[in-house]
Amino acid sequence: MKLKELSSKQVRYLRGLGHHLSPVAMIGRHGLTDKVVAAVDEVLSTHELVKIKIQLDSPAERLNTATDVCRKTGAQLVQTIGKTALLYRGNKDIRADKRIVLP
Repeated sequence: MKLKELSSKQVRYLRGLGHHLSPVAMIGRHGLTDKVVAAVDEVLSTHELVKIKIQLDSPAERLNTATDVCRKTGAQLVQTIGKTALLYRGNKDIRADKRIVLP
């Protein structure tokens, strides 16, 4: 299933929401493991918007790692800044008051 591309307005909105979030997963010298992917997938299911941190000792390039996480979890890459990536995956199964409504 191909994900719908986020508009620039939606990206700005998600970046604003994600500004104060703390990273929920760290990818280090072991790279992108199945445990990390499962943890990010689980958090995306409940929160829709998450930050991950890709450490300097990670074996792969940061943007490639963030893209791989998105591919494996079905999320969309909203932004990367330095070592941090912001990911979004909508979930219609969570309560309406907890769901992110994109502009």
